[in-house]
Amino acid sequence: MTHWLSKNLIRIYAVLAIFFILLPIFYTVAFSFNDAQKRNISWQGFTLTAWLNPCEPIGICEALGNSFKVGIPATILATVMGTMIAFALGRYNFRGRGTTNLLIFLPMATPEVVLGASLLSMFINIKVGSGLLPVIIAHTMFCVSFVVVTVKARVASLDPKLEEAARDLYASEWETFRRVTLPLVAPGIAAAALLSFALSFDDFIITNFNSGVVDTFPEYVWTAALRGVPPQANVIGTLMFIIALAFVFAGQVLSKRRLTK
Repeated sequence: MTHWLSKNLIRIYAVLAIFFILLPIFYTVAFSFNDAQKRNISWQGFTLTAWLNPCEPIGICEALGNSFKVGIPATILATVMGTMIAFALGRYNFRGRGTTNLLIFLPMATPEVVLGASLLSMFINIKVGSGLLPVIIAHTMFCVSFVVVTVKARVASLDPKLEEAARDLYASEWETFRRVTLPLVAPGIAAAALLSFALSFDDFIITNFNSGVVDTFPEYVWTAALRGVPPQANVIGTLMFIIALAFVFAGQVLSKRRLTK
């Protein structure tokens, strides 16, 4: 028995750690089928009511739509700007490169409460106010850092001989970038975009400071938690998890097809 435990201890630890990480997700999925109206805390029985009426609580689908209105443009802007910065930092030596790396890291290290309050003060001083536009700007600002870190790691791992081979075959700089560099960096860019959207969709603190009277999905859940989160919130959370898994699975399939060609 002792020999078996010593041989399989790592496997047992891995299974327990994964179960511990996924336990809240299992809870979310299970309680999306709970027969509860508002106080979705204890199990009342199995039902499909919440799945058939996901927008029944007033404001939940509007809040979800606001999260998409913020997350999609913030993700696009952060991915484009962050990718360009990552190429600049990963490929070129220039004066102030070290300082730029430090400045990119600062939004990741700054507490969100401080960041949210500072952004609110800035938006008030420049007469922008609160609402979806300030939230989009704020989310783009802190998502750029994560895009730069993710894409820069991918750029650093590229083999320069591949681009040199393309130029030896008389490809222009644009053709080399489009046919060689971009396809190789694309998985890193896609991962950065998914991470940015997840961070934007999930953010509460910065959003709460700058959204004003507009509610996003995390803000709706926070408000609803004071009187009991409805099962429809679990339904939406489960759907977002399934969509994320679908994107990851599709990426794995595309990567395997590309390798087999």
